[in-house]
Amino acid sequence: MLTLDRLEIRQDSFELHADFALETGTVAAVIGPSGAGKSTLLNVIAGFFAPVAGRVLWEGRDITIMPPAKRPVAMLFQDNNLFPHLTVSQNVSLGIRPDLRLSPDDNTRVAQALARVGLEGLDARKPAALSGGQQGRVALARVLVQRRPLILLDEPFAALGPALKAEMLDLVAALAAETGATLLMVSHDPADARRIAPVVILVADGVALPPQPTKAMLDDPPPALRDYLGQ
Repeated sequence: MLTLDRLEIRQDSFELHADFALETGTVAAVIGPSGAGKSTLLNVIAGFFAPVAGRVLWEGRDITIMPPAKRPVAMLFQDNNLFPHLTVSQNVSLGIRPDLRLSPDDNTRVAQALARVGLEGLDARKPAALSGGQQGRVALARVLVQRRPLILLDEPFAALGPALKAEMLDLVAALAAETGATLLMVSHDPADARRIAPVVILVADGVALPPQPTKAMLDDPPPALRDYLGQ
């Protein structure tokens, strides 16, 4: 279980509060107006930004001051964070060892991850030789080899066309189901939440609200979300 215990986040004039728990294995969409703090919330959970008060707990363990690399978290960013001078295989291998000194078993893990995301046979290519969707799959394979129980997605598929984005979302949901991972996905598109997330976390007016059923939230949104959606 992921628990945000009386969490307070501040940066200059920005302030965000969160106090809720998310059951292990849940897929949740993080939605809300632009600038409300959705990405900031994920960065605090991942350890890239420190809260001023409160705690982040995973399965009851306090990870608030734990370095990002030590947390049970894998994060997929908007730009996929691929290194252009490395091959597909090497970019995925970074998820196991930053020095790329892999054992035979590690190499097998990389090959299996690439096959699972549909990139078998493309291991020697550089990112520039791949389509946008393929680059997203490389980043997803890197998340897969990390074998972390908590996956954070910060709109990694926002630049993709509707059909390709839907395909990637379905793949992410399938991988989360296979591994039992807890998944938090930032999205500006309510259709993304409806597609793969049974619950949503609304971030608005300085608060990240506890998870609510997606259909109920989007069918009858509160004022802050209604204004954002233009309803």
